[in-house]
Amino acid sequence: MNSILKKIFYSLLVLLGVVMLVFVMFLGFGDPARLIVGQTGDKKTMDNIRKDLYLDQPKWTQFFLYLNDVSPVCIYSKADIAKKEVKGLFIGADIKIGLKIPYLRKSYQTKKSVGTLLMEALPGTLLLSFAAMLFATVMGILMGVLAAVKKDTWLDTSTLVASIAGISAPSFFMAIIIAFLFGVVLHPFTGLNLTGSWFEVDEVTGEKYLTLKNLILPAFTLGIRPLAIITQLTRSSMLDVLSQDYIRTAYAKGLSRRAVIFKHALRNALNPVITAITGWFAELLAGAFFVEYIFGWQGIGKITVDALEKLDYPVVMGSVLVSACIFILINILADLLYAAVDPRMRN
Repeated sequence: MNSILKKIFYSLLVLLGVVMLVFVMFLGFGDPARLIVGQTGDKKTMDNIRKDLYLDQPKWTQFFLYLNDVSPVCIYSKADIAKKEVKGLFIGADIKIGLKIPYLRKSYQTKKSVGTLLMEALPGTLLLSFAAMLFATVMGILMGVLAAVKKDTWLDTSTLVASIAGISAPSFFMAIIIAFLFGVVLHPFTGLNLTGSWFEVDEVTGEKYLTLKNLILPAFTLGIRPLAIITQLTRSSMLDVLSQDYIRTAYAKGLSRRAVIFKHALRNALNPVITAITGWFAELLAGAFFVEYIFGWQGIGKITVDALEKLDYPVVMGSVLVSACIFILINILADLLYAAVDPRMRN
């Protein structure tokens, strides 16, 4: 319990560091007002925008105002709550203290709330990441176990060569190759599209409906590197566990090979594999930017790249903060999974 609390405390410090970093990178320098009105905006309009965005304040004041916006604990005036449409619980008269949903400000381009934009895109990213990680986990563990059991055979060698190739290939490069090969060259045979989101819109009714066929190529592409790492870790961990005395004892008791491998050996070999799974799942959620962009997959990655092209900094900043939160939450979840799989970790 103490270790979890310590990790939560350190995670909050990391989040504070991320907030400082994104502020310095995007708001600490440059002139967002010029990005909003363009090069033809008059001085009065520019001054009004700068006042509205607090750009007329000193940099340190701008930072604390931004921190107040993105933090769940805040101090707002009654007018600010109404203006920003902040949702939460507040106490006080004109100056209120409260707990709220973090306010990530509004997009320069669409004028919509960044939080709303990201929440609309999050299901697509979650679906893609879950599918990629499910593919990588199931195939990686099975291939790793098979390679360990068949050590020094052609099957083991082939698995190692394939996993090294998978680790070495960058996701964006593999995305281009796979999209062109299966979405263009072999399209008549695969029926898979070069690009496509997780939903399609009916032209007559305007309703959205799920299209899982479009998930195959991006999920496969995104899952290649974690698949390779999980395979190698499972193989290495299984080889270590299979050489232990209690495995020989299990065989001596007359247990079947399948029972020894999957019930005794695999369970004790899973800790490093869980580390890889949770770590890579966090990276998939936070870093599937170019894969989403190449396949036209509607997720946080695609809207972030689009926002970068348009210099829509609030969307980019919000995306970085949401990704950091996801990464931290998954790492905390990993600690809980260690304790569930291996009782020795509970102490």
